[in-house]
Amino acid sequence: MNGRLAGKVAVITGGASGIGKGAVELFVAEGAKVVFGDVQDAKGNTVAEATGAIYRHTDVSDEAHVAALIQTAVDTYGRLDVMFNNAAIAGPAGSIVDLDMDEFDQLMAIDVRSVAIGIKHAAKHMIAQKSGSIISTASIASTGGGYSGQAYAGAKAAVVSMSKAVALELGQHSIRVNCICPGGIATPIIAKGVGLANQVADQTVDALRVILMGAQPIPRSGEPADIAEAALYLASDGSSFVNGHALFVDGGMSAGRFAPGEPGEGLEFMQAYFEDALKNPMA
Repeated sequence: MNGRLAGKVAVITGGASGIGKGAVELFVAEGAKVVFGDVQDAKGNTVAEATGAIYRHTDVSDEAHVAALIQTAVDTYGRLDVMFNNAAIAGPAGSIVDLDMDEFDQLMAIDVRSVAIGIKHAAKHMIAQKSGSIISTASIASTGGGYSGQAYAGAKAAVVSMSKAVALELGQHSIRVNCICPGGIATPIIAKGVGLANQVADQTVDALRVILMGAQPIPRSGEPADIAEAALYLASDGSSFVNGHALFVDGGMSAGRFAPGEPGEGLEFMQAYFEDALKNPMA
């Protein structure tokens, strides 16, 4: 099969929905053999049936689960070319003085610890074959406050720093380590980040597209496919000299303060608008 990933084997975490699902679909379309994990079994099995990829139930905070997911790819296809650490949650919202430390620990386990685990176990196989691309999903929130809750910002900053540090170590083995920093992407994680329940958040994507049209200079929301395309580039041989890089895919949101409409309609306005519109999506 022809394609930019023809002959490559990829593992993707959080592949049952959102950005991960988009990556599974695109990677398969571009010729890769894909093994992906998630905890959403019904959605994961549906994606597997539609794409031909292999799905495994995977709690990314559990090292044994991630190691087993990667080993499935190696046992099935004989190698590992791409590791996409994508699984994440939004974590706690609200004031730092009200921070629930159990929720904080869960966020760090899923958004940071899982990345370290994925890199660790992917690297073992990639070092042996002297090649590979490791990609992790960070966020525009990694640049500082104002884009998300405090804990999420800290978690994603850790992903960026870890990616750069590991890139220095693994480059000598011809292994590239990069991350992607999405901006406003129309997925349920944004709604979950303002406190909506999972089942409600899944129904807000269309409302998010409308909200996000005014959040950055390019007048549309980001889509999972935008991030999947970035991951495809970093996974492909077309990025063979790209290492230790945080690729921002945000429609220009990180370029500077953007105030659509009336004066004063900046980031603070958009945050309030997110919360109000998502809680009242039909208003």
